[in-house]
Amino acid sequence: MSGSFRGEVRKLLLHPYPKRARDQNPSREGFPIRPPLNNEPRTADEEFASDTLRRMNEVLARIQELEDALDDPSQIWPRLRGAWKRAEDEADPRMSEIVRQAREISPVLKDLEKRIRRVLRRTRELTPLDRVQEMDRASMLWLSRQPGRTIAERAGPAQRILSTVRYENFDTLENRVFHSYVRLAALVAREWQREHRQAHGSDRFRLVDTLRLRCRAIACDLEALGVGLAEPGTTPNYVLMQDRGYRTVRQNWVRLLRRERILDDLWAWQAQTWTDFAVLAIVLAIDELDEARPIAQSPIVWRQEAFKGRWFDQDRPLAVFWLEETGRIVEVQARPEQPGPLLTLARAHVSLRVTDPTRTELPRRIAVWTPHAMQRMDIQVGGEDAASRLSEIGQVASGEIMRDGLILTPAQGDPQHLVASRGKAHVDVIALDASGVSLALGMEALREFIRRDIWR
Repeated sequence: MSGSFRGEVRKLLLHPYPKRARDQNPSREGFPIRPPLNNEPRTADEEFASDTLRRMNEVLARIQELEDALDDPSQIWPRLRGAWKRAEDEADPRMSEIVRQAREISPVLKDLEKRIRRVLRRTRELTPLDRVQEMDRASMLWLSRQPGRTIAERAGPAQRILSTVRYENFDTLENRVFHSYVRLAALVAREWQREHRQAHGSDRFRLVDTLRLRCRAIACDLEALGVGLAEPGTTPNYVLMQDRGYRTVRQNWVRLLRRERILDDLWAWQAQTWTDFAVLAIVLAIDELDEARPIAQSPIVWRQEAFKGRWFDQDRPLAVFWLEETGRIVEVQARPEQPGPLLTLARAHVSLRVTDPTRTELPRRIAVWTPHAMQRMDIQVGGEDAASRLSEIGQVASGEIMRDGLILTPAQGDPQHLVASRGKAHVDVIALDASGVSLALGMEALREFIRRDIWR
């Protein structure tokens, strides 16, 4: 974020989390590294990395639910709120790519399992006379060079001659892609199940488990048939493009491969993803107010792949609400291109702008900070520091008033809500997660903040 204060340009830079144990520019050590697929944690560090990945996937799931809600632009927030309500129940596991595939690809796998494609490959070998079916030019030349006047004499004591023999071969490109897919799908399904052990009795869990077991069985069969593995980026042949079953398998394989690349990028830019999650949470909290009426909303453009942790783009402000009983207009603004002097000093990427159209007083600006960390931050210290900062900013002459703030940070399994004050400045600190009870408590605290602070 780049802004200016009294002619001086001030920038706020965000560094990605390292993807390797020792990343440079800047040099960082001690960060957990994203655990690979099918890696059961054995040490405390691996357990911490696994928990971090699980929480990242939960945040990602809440944001990806926006994609389904965008199907009906007039009902975006009610539909997204319904999806988040379901996420508050840990026994109802999150939607993901492997869940979608488990629903759709089972009939395809069952069909391909019955008709695994094979080809007949020709080779030359010594064959008993009574079993010879085909001879080519090389076999005829070999036979002509053998001693004897008749074929039986040329066959020698063993009565064998060189002939063309056809053998079934299953090691084709389409089967190698099939083999690579079922192996990868089984690993991804196992990872999903490990993250959702508490949902063991749910339909989605059973669906994914069925896919995992079927993929493992097919992988064993293909390995027994001598089928190898395809490399990522393999150019598809005619069968992979034209056969419906193999084409579907290849498309799902590519999606899972893309998912691994996306996870690497998301791991590095988790702070960006968390900011988007916090923005959506604020919009949902305002939309739930009985008096709130959405009067404007910027277009939301969903990306097929995340870019530096971001799945969607939007104009500013993201949403504008009219509070009928309170008589105020609330704008939700995220990542402003040209932040004002107060936001520049506050170093906040998100803010709420509250105005009263019936009065001539200055509009109020509520700074929203969305700090992300892999370990739980000290929210008491963070709240006091933020309140102190707002108290200093309150002395700056501006066309807005900024006395209130909000901090939304990951709870790491320990949800909490507290208020810090310094003079006229007040800051609410809410630690929440993206699923389960922690999400429910965090959203309730956020609704409480919205109801109280809009009146202030």
